[in-house]
Order: sequence, then C-alpha cells, then structure tokens
Amino acid sequence: MSNILILGGDGYLGWPTAMHLSAQGHVITVVDNYFRRDTCQALNVSMLYAVPSLPERAKVWFELTGKQIYVCITDLADPKSMRSLFNGTAEYQGKSVGAKTVPDTIIHYAEQPSAPFSMMNHQSADTTIVNNLRVTNNLMWAVRDLANEAHIIKLGTMGEYGTPDIDIEEGWIEINHKGRKDKFLFPRQGGSIYHTSKIMDTDLLWFGVRMWDLRVTDLMQGPVYGLETDQTLLDGRLGTIYNYDEIFGTIINRFVVQAIVGFPLTIYGQGGQTRGYLNIQDTIQCVDKSLQVPAERGELRIFNQIMETLSAREIAEIVQRVGLERGHKVTISHVENPRKEAEEHYYNPTYQGLIDIGVVPHFLTDGVVHRLFETVENHREAIRTDIIFKGIKWE
Repeated sequence: MSNILILGGDGYLGWPTAMHLSAQGHVITVVDNYFRRDTCQALNVSMLYAVPSLPERAKVWFELTGKQIYVCITDLADPKSMRSLFNGTAEYQGKSVGAKTVPDTIIHYAEQPSAPFSMMNHQSADTTIVNNLRVTNNLMWAVRDLANEAHIIKLGTMGEYGTPDIDIEEGWIEINHKGRKDKFLFPRQGGSIYHTSKIMDTDLLWFGVRMWDLRVTDLMQGPVYGLETDQTLLDGRLGTIYNYDEIFGTIINRFVVQAIVGFPLTIYGQGGQTRGYLNIQDTIQCVDKSLQVPAERGELRIFNQIMETLSAREIAEIVQRVGLERGHKVTISHVENPRKEAEEHYYNPTYQGLIDIGVVPHFLTDGVVHRLFETVENHREAIRTDIIFKGIKWE
C-alpha cells in the first residue's frame, strides 16, 4: 500500500479519488485551500447542494469505514506550505497526527480549473497563472529535494492541444526535418489562459524530468461528467461538488440541469466543437491504474485521458432525448459563441495508452444520462437559473 498525497483533495475529482484509494487501504492525505468554494461564493454561483467541509467529510468517511483520511488546509502556492507536507511540519485538521513518512505518490489536482474564470478579466487571469504555475513549481522542487523517488501524477487537459488539423498523438510526436529525426512534446495551442497555464505546467515538469530524473505521469483529461462512484453512494454527505454554472460547470453536467428547469441548452455557435469526454468513474480508474503502473525515473509519461469524442451538438441531442423521455420540456438554443474557437474542425486524438494498462471505459449512454437526471432531479428546488449562463466573452 502506498502513502498518497492528493493536492486539491476537496474538489470535484479530488475527493472521490481520495475515498477510492483509501478504500483500497492506501494511506491518504488530502490538501486544499478551498479556492473553488470561496470563488463560487465570491462570484455568487452556488453549487447544486451543500457539501460538508473537508474535515467533516473525512470524519464521515472514518465513521462509515474505519479508515482515516488526513486533512491539511493550506495554500500550496506558498513554498513553505508545500514543503511542510514532505518534511513532517504540516498541520492537520481534525484528529491530531504526528509527522508521516514521505509520500510515495503525489496526485496533483490543485489548480484553478476553469477556462471561463481565467478569461473573465486580468485579475482572474493573474490568479490562474500565479496559482497553477507556483503550485506545480513548488511541487516539483519539493519532490526533487525531499522525495526524489516519488511518482507525480498530474492532471493535465486535452485543451492543451487545441484543435490541430492533424491527428493528436499521446503527448509526443516524432518529427523528420532536413534528413534528421527527433521526438518532441506534441505542439500545444491552448484556447484560454487556463489551458495555457496547463501547457506551462507540462513544460515545468518536463524540465524536472530532464534535469533531475523525476518520474511524472501527465494525464491529458477531457471534460468530466457524472456524480456517482462506489464511495459517494455510501452516504449523501460523501457526495462530490457539483457545479452547473458557466464558470465551473462542465458541459454535460450543466446541460442536464438546464434540461430539468426548462432553460434552453445553450450551444455556442454551430456546436461542432468536438472534445474527448469521460465519466468521473473513469477519471478515478485512470489515476488508479497510473498509480499501479508508475512512470520510470527520468520519464514524462503522457496519456490522453478520454474515452470517446463528441461534439457539443451531439451532447445536446442526447440530453434533449433523455430529458424528453423523462417528461421535461427541453429545447436547444444556438447562441453567439463567447469564445474564440473553431466551431467546425478536425479532431482525431489517440487515446490507447490507458486502455493498455487496464482502464475499462464507461460511455455516455442514454442509461448513464438517465441516472444523472435522476440524481439532479432530487435537487431541482435548489437550482438557480440566473447563474447558468452569463456570457463570459474571450474578446
């Protein structure tokens, strides 16, 4: 069993990952600074339902399973705070614990995750750059100095690649030029400040791998949907964060809420924007398999973490069909695209690597969408239509 440090452990993906790995018997420490909760409150974009604090969630988990998840609330953009997690000086919430051993694995979710937030104004762009790059840089140096055998699993994004007019390889590309050949990181062209910060993350860690022989797995993840994992179903208090606003809500989760309250499904432009998607269960699977089969020392291993590709139009049609079957009045509205992006484009990413190490995909079937509808319908009275679409513009 491993000693695992999860950065961003309060988040949509971080908390379910923590429970999943704790259930397997790993020693889990989760760290967060409540950026997402605090930002939602500051921007007045409430979540679908209230979520207990991180120490409260860990307490519920312990009561139900007898397994301890250690909790540290701190800002990882501060180098001293990051290093405290590796040198035994961190302060933990809830049950008092002594210094723990150096982590074997660090799962890095601790970033500002929203493209719209990063494009709201200069301040939000600066927040995105400062948080994301400082946290990654602090982590890289802490591992170099204090845990140089540890495996970093970092959550990247397929948005780093943009939508090139060639096939997207898994992180790397071989180039023949003037009779010579070499291997390079696949060209990247992020469509927002957030995506650009993630490109810089990859470059930082690639530097650490080249200079200091760090071991890193970079998971280029597509938009995630869903709520349920084996652990979140144990108790309503263990549910993960669910945003449905334009800033933090992913498209499928947002469309389901819109369908339930009769808000038109807002397709940007023609809706041909195609991306790779995956169920929240597959996010956890991918991290788990990457943990079981770690990168080698001096290796930056990159997986494209998606299970299928769909256009915004296709997603809206699936959600509309299921919504109508459930008795909702679901309409689709094409709105002026607030983003600067191609609305019809070539998109053919490779995503075989995770399958090769044992991930079994879940797909966006009507049955899966029905289950998501069922869960969200239980919270219909809490939905606020005024926060769904604000039209944050790139230009």
